[in-house]
Amino acid sequence: MSNEGRSARGWAERLDARARRVVESSTGENMIRHLSVADWLSLAALFWAWVGAVLFVQGEPNWGILAVLVGFVFDKLDGYYAREYGSPSAFGRRVDSFIDVFTYLVSAALLYHVAMRPNWVASAVVGFVVLMFGGLRLVRHNDEGFVGDGEGEEKAGTSYYRGTTVVHTHLVVLANYFLLQFVPVWNGWLAGLTIVAVCPLMTSEYRAQKTEDAHLQVAVGGAVAVGLCLALEFGPL
Repeated sequence: MSNEGRSARGWAERLDARARRVVESSTGENMIRHLSVADWLSLAALFWAWVGAVLFVQGEPNWGILAVLVGFVFDKLDGYYAREYGSPSAFGRRVDSFIDVFTYLVSAALLYHVAMRPNWVASAVVGFVVLMFGGLRLVRHNDEGFVGDGEGEEKAGTSYYRGTTVVHTHLVVLANYFLLQFVPVWNGWLAGLTIVAVCPLMTSEYRAQKTEDAHLQVAVGGAVAVGLCLALEFGPL
């Protein structure tokens, strides 16, 4: 057999082997079948984050914010379910971090671009800073998990996030959006500077407590955001 014939046969065998692997992965034990209830709750958060993104680009920031906040609820539910009814896993944490990129970071960058940007250059810079620091913060959290008060290990009731979270940054973006709606002197430049200023805190050594009070404060902030969005859509504001 010529060299060309042997080369063609080897290429065909490799292609056939790859095709068999694709078929086996789609019909056998693939990762979809191993997703837990908590993972599916995370994917529900991703769905609502995508709905919010679509609404943002359609010029509906208030409805987009509401959709993203629904995603936030599912994001909190997945952690609660894993702790109460399952067992938190490294895989689940990676899934959660992947989805947090869209739920909190991409949505925040899009909201600034659609509703606050003074020009496209400012939007490009602000969006990049949000995604860069937020992405690095999630990578570090995947690697370290939570930290505690002693020897870098988590202790019951005293766990912390290292650095501010992507949720905190998202709330800052929301606050700037509402300031722009209600405070005449506020503008896209001030909003952008505020957002850029807080982003490095996500990769800092600041310790944000993981407590029920902190979750309650975030929930209250979300409820206020819902009320303001509905008031902007239907009320006299």
